[in-house]
Amino acid sequence: MAVRSDTLFERFLAPIFKNFLIDREALTQFYKSIDWEAESDRLRQPDLQYPDYYRSQNFHSIQNGYLNVDAAVSYDPITQYVLPPNEAIVRQGLIQRIQSKPRRILDLGCGTGSTTLLLKQAFPQAEVIGLDLSPYMLVVADHKARNAKLDIQFQHGKAEQTGFPDASFDLVTASLLFHETPPAVSREILRECFRLLKVGGEVAILDGNQATIRQTAWLTEIFEEPYIKDYAAGSVDTWMGAAGFGSVQTEDIWWVQQVTRGVKPIPGSAEPMRYSEWEEGDRQWAMG
Repeated sequence: MAVRSDTLFERFLAPIFKNFLIDREALTQFYKSIDWEAESDRLRQPDLQYPDYYRSQNFHSIQNGYLNVDAAVSYDPITQYVLPPNEAIVRQGLIQRIQSKPRRILDLGCGTGSTTLLLKQAFPQAEVIGLDLSPYMLVVADHKARNAKLDIQFQHGKAEQTGFPDASFDLVTASLLFHETPPAVSREILRECFRLLKVGGEVAILDGNQATIRQTAWLTEIFEEPYIKDYAAGSVDTWMGAAGFGSVQTEDIWWVQQVTRGVKPIPGSAEPMRYSEWEEGDRQWAMG
């Protein structure tokens, strides 16, 4: 699958990142400092079957998407510039909306672990697990956790079918994941979150503000995001309610992002929402 050169990012922003904002020498050194295949083999589940929606698409104009080492190497250096007003503020917005003191946390689609590390820092006594489909992203996440001396487990797997036991977590989170999955898969992920949580447990989803994206079409054209228009047409609130969550609430973060939070209710205390089944040469670079 060829890399697209017609996105706004590739035409206008990529040259700025590559020539001015990114320390390319540092990236090259980092790339060369890791035996990517050996390290990814340490984390990879050899029997895992990548779903078609994941392996058949380029993400962010990178051939093979997150199954490409380039995506893992360049994700953090670029993402810090594309989450207004600041990546740390946006990710901290999810942490600030957690209302419990969880003892066991699962971060789905954890990528390079940026939110996962914040979760461990916010809840140092909790067991924290990060799960992602890309073994290369997990290599970076594990590298960051070790450098920060944080005890975090990273596992290779699918957010919609994690393999963990029922009611085994107090908090399940996902950051910048849903706009990169088809809405049907996002709904599967929320049903999996419901299964994984104990009664009273929380789910918190950080992603692009759906209302803003719907009203600002150019936001869907900047990067190669195969599912973002379908994501914007839907409603995480509705999906979460349909999965059985109660006390569902979405809050804006600086207009461009949103956090949707819900709670797994006591059985029989809340009627799940219902809705019809409508679908709502150089190294390559990645961003959230």
